[in-house]
Amino acid sequence: MRRPPFALDDEAIAWVESTLARLSQDEKIGQLFCNILGSFDRDAFVASLEVCKPGGLMYVPGDAEAEVEFSNLLRDVLNVPPLIAANLEKGGNGIVNGGVSFGSPTAVAATGDVAMAARLGDVCGAEGAAVGANWAFAPIIDIDYNFRNPITNLRTFGSDPERVRDMGVAYVEAVQAHGVAASIKHFPGDGRDELDQHLVTTVNDLSVEDWDATYGQAYRASIEAGAMTVMVAHIQQPDYSRKLRPGIKDEDILPASLAPELMGDLLRGELGFNGLTVTDASTMAGFTIPMARSKSVPGAIAAGADMFLFARNLEEDVAFMRAGVEDGTISPGRFDSAVARVLGLKAALGLHRATAPLSAQAAREVVGREQHQQWTAECADRSITLVKEQAGLLPLSPQTHQRILFIPLEDESSASYGVRVGACEEVRQLLVAEGFEATPYVAPTSFDAGPTTDVIDEYDAIVYVANISTQIAENTVRITWAQPMGANAPHFAASVPTIFISLENPYHLLDVPRVKTFINTYGSTPTILKSLVDKLTGRSAFTGVSPADPFCGRWDTRL
Repeated sequence: MRRPPFALDDEAIAWVESTLARLSQDEKIGQLFCNILGSFDRDAFVASLEVCKPGGLMYVPGDAEAEVEFSNLLRDVLNVPPLIAANLEKGGNGIVNGGVSFGSPTAVAATGDVAMAARLGDVCGAEGAAVGANWAFAPIIDIDYNFRNPITNLRTFGSDPERVRDMGVAYVEAVQAHGVAASIKHFPGDGRDELDQHLVTTVNDLSVEDWDATYGQAYRASIEAGAMTVMVAHIQQPDYSRKLRPGIKDEDILPASLAPELMGDLLRGELGFNGLTVTDASTMAGFTIPMARSKSVPGAIAAGADMFLFARNLEEDVAFMRAGVEDGTISPGRFDSAVARVLGLKAALGLHRATAPLSAQAAREVVGREQHQQWTAECADRSITLVKEQAGLLPLSPQTHQRILFIPLEDESSASYGVRVGACEEVRQLLVAEGFEATPYVAPTSFDAGPTTDVIDEYDAIVYVANISTQIAENTVRITWAQPMGANAPHFAASVPTIFISLENPYHLLDVPRVKTFINTYGSTPTILKSLVDKLTGRSAFTGVSPADPFCGRWDTRL
C-alpha cells in the first residue's frame, strides 16, 4: 500500500493493520458492502446497523443541511469511517439539491476542450466534498460506439477513444484534488452492444487488440493518472476471457464482476491497477442472471472485487457473504486483502484522522457557487451543436419567421431519471419572449386532418423540441408519434422550414432523417435552454462539434 494510488505512509499503514486486526468477521464483512442510502432517516439507518455496519454508502440527492448532518452522524455510529459515494457524473446535482448541473459528459466533449472535463471534475469534487462525499462514481470512460446503446448516450465523452482517454484523465485529476476518489467505469467498457446491463448481461465484443487500443488505453491512462478505484460492470469481454483462460467454454464466460481473469489478470495484471475495485450495482439483471445469488454474492469478492455495491435484500446478502467466507468460497487471504483495500482507500483519503465536523453553512457557500455557474454557462454556450442546417434559415427573427408552429415531444415518465419535464414549454415561452408567435401543435382527432394549406399558409417555420432521454432498464429510445398515423411527424418539412431540436438524445435523426435543420443541446437545464435561444436568434454562434456520429451511420440522415 505504499504504491499508488494508495501511497500510504507509516502512520496510515499502521492504522490499516491495526483496524484489520481488531475487526470481527462480521465487521469485516460489513466493510465489503457499499449500500444505497434511500433517505436521511437516522432511526432507520441505525436500525439497519444490526444487520450490517457498511464500509460505504451511496447518497442520492438531498438537501445540503440533511446531508451534512448525516455525514457527521456516520462518524459517530460507525466503528470505521465510511466511504460516502454519489453518481457525480455531470455536476454537484448528482449528490445535493441545488448543486450545479454542469453538463453531460457528451456536452463537455462537444466543446472539444479537455480543460472543460477538468472543470466538471472540479465542480463534482468541490460540491460533493462540501456535503461529505469522498467517492465519485465517475468518470464514465465508456466509448459510445453504438448509437443504439441505451446507457452510454449522453453519459460518455463520445466515440473517439483518445478524447475519452484524455477527458477521463482530466476529470480524475480534478476530482481527486478535492479528496474525492474517482471510480473509472464501467470496466471492461460499455457502448459496444445495444443492450442494458440493468436488464441482461451485456457484451463488449472487441478483439483483444482493438480493446487494448481503445478501452484499454483509456483505463491505462486513468490508472497511471492515479485513479483510486474502478467500478467493474456486468459486461462480458469474451475475447479477453478466451485469451486469459484458453479453452474456456462459452457458457463459462462471465461478466467482469464475476470473472477473475478480467478483474485479476487483465485489470490488476496487464493494466497494473493497485487500487480498490467495486462491482456495479448488484441488483442489475446483468449480475443476477449468470449464477444463483447465493453463489454470486461471495463469488464477486472471490473473483477479485473489493466492495459489493448495493443489496437485493441486505439481511440475505450479508448471510450469503458470511457463508462464502465460512465455506471457503472467499479464501482467508482474499477476504483480508479486500478489507485491507477498503481500509487502505479510507486511509489514502485521510479518513483515519480526526477532522472537524462538516458545516452546513460552509457547504452552502460551495454548492452552486457563482464560479461553477459561470463555467456551466460557458459549457452550454460552447457545446450546443448545429448538426445540419437548411441554408438561410438561421438565425430566426420575428421579422422573417414570426409565426411558428411549435411541436413538443416529451415523455413525462422520463422524469424518473433526471429529465426535466416541462423543458419543451420553457423553450416555447423563451421564443414568445423574443417576439415570436409560438403556437402549440394540437393533434387532429380523426384521419381528416384538414387541407395542407392550413399549415403551409399559416406558419413561417415549424420548431420541434424533443425532451426524450434514455432510461435505466429501458432498451430503446425512439420517438412515439401522435395518432392517427403519426399526426405530429414532420409531414410539412418539404414545404415549411423545419427545425428539430433534441435536448436529451443526440440520435433522433434516425427518426427524422429528412428534417434539414437539426440541433443537439445535450441537456435541458435552464442555462442550456437560454443558450439555445441565444443561438437560434443569432446572439451567439454555434461552436459545438458532435463527439459521436449524430447521423447514426446512415446516408439519408445527412440530407
